[in-house]
Amino acid sequence: MPLSDHLRELRNRLAKAMLAIVAASLVAVFFSQQLMDFLASPVDRCPPDSSLADNTGGRCVVLAYQSMLSPFTSTVKVVMLAGLIASSPVWLYQLWAFIAPGLHKSEKKYTYWFAAIAVPLFAAGAYTAYLIMPVSIRVLISITPEVASNFLSLDDLLDFTTRMVLVFGLAFELPLLLIMLNLTGVVTGKRMAGWWRAMVMGTFVFGAVATPSTDPLGMIALAGPIIVLYFIAVGFSLLNDRRRARRNPDAELSDDEASVLDHTPEPVGALDPVPTARALPEQAGGDTDGARAHRTGGYDDIT
Repeated sequence: MPLSDHLRELRNRLAKAMLAIVAASLVAVFFSQQLMDFLASPVDRCPPDSSLADNTGGRCVVLAYQSMLSPFTSTVKVVMLAGLIASSPVWLYQLWAFIAPGLHKSEKKYTYWFAAIAVPLFAAGAYTAYLIMPVSIRVLISITPEVASNFLSLDDLLDFTTRMVLVFGLAFELPLLLIMLNLTGVVTGKRMAGWWRAMVMGTFVFGAVATPSTDPLGMIALAGPIIVLYFIAVGFSLLNDRRRARRNPDAELSDDEASVLDHTPEPVGALDPVPTARALPEQAGGDTDGARAHRTGGYDDIT
């Protein structure tokens, strides 16, 4: 296809994906209240009839809006997020349909497995984030002094929830990425196994930086499963390298290392007679077959 056809197809794929997201978001508008309650459920909210004294010292939190546009913007965020998640099969298929014609058969096979495993891993990370959010929020508001009350903006809570879900979901995809690099021959399992110290240290540092909360529970909850999945990826890569070595004895050879060549000279065998053609210039004067027979190997002085 020429470039213009590729761009035209990309435009059509993007339009279909956007229509699916908009349609799912319009459906989510009718469930916006339920979605708000679901996202705010990790917070210990104060009862409507509670006194100000019940709200001091980190006992509970009052969710509030800080501007007139906040209810509208918060609802739009929640509805668009729900529409993006609900329509993910459609826009993922559109992405796949645009890329698939340029892939080989083996690459398509790997992509099928990648898509089949990536979605459950992301869902597992998002569910883990949702499980630890109540504890993280409780730890954060527990340091509130007795003379203060907790009034939390719902926009901040939604940003906190979205960030936790995205960070945990994407972090759980790291081992799958390493497996894909191993399947394509970019990284070997032995090299991945040699990274384990740096990976463990880097995962804990990433968990401390990426999680919005400052408690160690969030860091451990993020780093622990990633480390376990990393070692599972290392084990899978080692088994895959062993399988690849059985099929191809030269699989472990380095591409940058020169092969050993045998430069020992060998004797040349006897020359085969090569008949000369009559079209040679020296035969223009009437060269006969008898004169040609005295030439050694079919060659004369001119040749």
